Amino acid sequence: MSAEASNSGSAQVRGDLVGQRRGAGPAVQAAVTSSPDGAAALSAVDLTLGFGERAILSGVSAEIRRGAVTALIGPTGSGKTTLLRTFNRMNDKVSGYRRAGDVLLDGRSIWHPGVELMSLRRKVGMLFQWPNPFPMSIMDNVVAGVKAHRMASRHGLKAIAEERLAEVGLWDAVADRLKDSPFRLSGGQQQLLCLARALAIGPDVLLLDEPTSSLDPNATESIEALIRNLAPALTVVIVTHNLAQARRVSDRTIFLYNGRLVEHGETRQVFENPAEVETQRYVSGRFG
Repeated sequence: MSAEASNSGSAQVRGDLVGQRRGAGPAVQAAVTSSPDGAAALSAVDLTLGFGERAILSGVSAEIRRGAVTALIGPTGSGKTTLLRTFNRMNDKVSGYRRAGDVLLDGRSIWHPGVELMSLRRKVGMLFQWPNPFPMSIMDNVVAGVKAHRMASRHGLKAIAEERLAEVGLWDAVADRLKDSPFRLSGGQQQLLCLARALAIGPDVLLLDEPTSSLDPNATESIEALIRNLAPALTVVIVTHNLAQARRVSDRTIFLYNGRLVEHGETRQVFENPAEVETQRYVSGRFG
């Protein structure tokens, strides 16, 4: 297959996904939030994580269901972000980082010798707590990953930028400013730009590390609506300290506490009928 045909096919797939996200209404999105067979996109297998002598998490085993939004909740220091960053190996170069156990992406270890880090991070994208636009134009920000992965010809870049900026609701605000600096945008707009950049490379899984913690209520509402609209075409894992947000946006919830996974299940069950006393105390606001 030629590179041109491959790029064309990738663009068609990405276009189909966008169509699914835009076309499904709230009721459909609420009813259809994961793959019919409940297959796992990511799996943690007896995972132990730490830095130096300090263990952050021990013996964590959990499946991240394909096409669902999964929330990671727990008090500060419970290991939520450490676990999230492990899913695309963001911790690998951090001084003192150590791990035992494994993470499987579609059944294959993300540390398998045949897994290229750049390829992994194309499949498992990430949006950080604080907006981090690159020091380049708005348009170049959106297509930075597309160019790095050589996913489209030069002539197709503007169409991809428009498509993704429209998907996150930012196109109307920047359509005539594509060559401007992203640092002239508001904080909420910068985070939407970073989300458009993450989506442009067509990831299978999107990791969100407290993506609305630095945003105002209106920007938070926009991001939350987008998160709900991304599933089931995309698997989403979100770290949040906001329990109300976890209830609003997630299908499934993982509760981490004191270095271990305490409970994992459907969000409604975890919040309304938790199996563990620690979970009940946390979600009811008695600590944390």
